[in-house]
Amino acid sequence: MTFVTVFIILVTVFAGYFTRLLTISGAAAAFIIGSLITLGLGVKGLIILGLFFGSSSLWSKIKSVKKERAEELLVKGSQRDWQQVIANGGLAAISSAMYYYSNDFDWVIGFCICLAASNSDTWASEIGSMSKGRPVDVKSFKRVARGTSGAVSLLGTSAAAAGSLLVATGAFLLLHLELNELLFIFILGFCGNIIDTFLGAFVQAGYQCPHCGLKTEKMIHCGQNTRLIKGFSILNNDVVNFLSVFFILVISLLLSGAN
Repeated sequence: MTFVTVFIILVTVFAGYFTRLLTISGAAAAFIIGSLITLGLGVKGLIILGLFFGSSSLWSKIKSVKKERAEELLVKGSQRDWQQVIANGGLAAISSAMYYYSNDFDWVIGFCICLAASNSDTWASEIGSMSKGRPVDVKSFKRVARGTSGAVSLLGTSAAAAGSLLVATGAFLLLHLELNELLFIFILGFCGNIIDTFLGAFVQAGYQCPHCGLKTEKMIHCGQNTRLIKGFSILNNDVVNFLSVFFILVISLLLSGAN
């Protein structure tokens, strides 16, 4: 890395911290991820990362009454800690580093798909929580509260597609990809969000407050320990996000290797 790229990463990380988009641990993780991405893909990789981080952070800051109510269900707010940063960008950083060492272009496509999947999921969550109607749980097919993991809405699904398309288009323009590669990144990025949705519905930990009865992802609510009512306690939202990106990265590499 050059001094200029290190400076760009540091400025971005400090800006993320001082604008309360990143915690201290999140800023440290973001610096490592930015460095690994620069190692393989240089400034262009950072710009593609910026499309994800910048756009998702913008949506996370947009507030509405419906969204604030939905965030009552979530463990964390819009300020990302190291676990959230790793869950969303860690595998993209590893893909970039693998490209540096192997010079195998499949890792570049994998890098783009990782960020497309993360952006797709983030846009679905952030924008979908502002839907007028309540989403539908993919497991029970019942209407559930906004912000419930494993639930879908028309607005959220449309946002997921748009989020994936943004990263795919940015990669297409910056990396001079072929049209079929753009479509490949877009489709698999969107599929990453679908995987995340089903993991959220079937295996992600869900709790219920014994005091107010709220179903939430939080382990403590109303000052009391919540009760696990679904999924596995180890599979919180960050782990599910990481796993969904991991699975779609593996699928992309298998499909690329088959061609």
